[in-house]
Amino acid sequence: MAKIIFVIAPEDFRDEELFMTQEEIAKCGHEMWIASHKTGTCMGVHGGIAQSDLLVEDVDTTSFDGVVFVGGTGSRVFFDDPHAWMLAQAMNGQGKMVAAICIAPVILANAGLLKKKNATVFESEIAAIEAKGAVYSESDVTVDGNLITASGPDQAKQFGLEICKFLAG
Repeated sequence: MAKIIFVIAPEDFRDEELFMTQEEIAKCGHEMWIASHKTGTCMGVHGGIAQSDLLVEDVDTTSFDGVVFVGGTGSRVFFDDPHAWMLAQAMNGQGKMVAAICIAPVILANAGLLKKKNATVFESEIAAIEAKGAVYSESDVTVDGNLITASGPDQAKQFGLEICKFLAG
């Protein structure tokens, strides 16, 4: 059983991208926690409520097997956040799963993880990830090594399934 940390914005995270992805991962028997810029209640763009267990800067990467960055307009707070970058870089450096959905792959691109890697992203951010060296994939969900990206909320279920497949080895 893997331990996964989800990173969500304190407000305006995309509900489906968190809850549907978590639902698929739970079916595979994995444990999940949530990190954000605050602990406690976080609000989704559609009114969903999630509880953040810890601050992004307090995540001990040795305690988790992967990280999932959830999109939604609120996730822009992590685009230039050194703590989010360090979390992604540390997980990647340990060969662990690093996943992002919707506009959140921009976080991975800005952290330097998508250079020469196949990745997808919500259409509004294609230029942003390509500018950081990503090879844009038109697929709904793209897996390149330990990196998993998905293009938006309609892909949340498939995204969760790909994460489970990766964690199964």
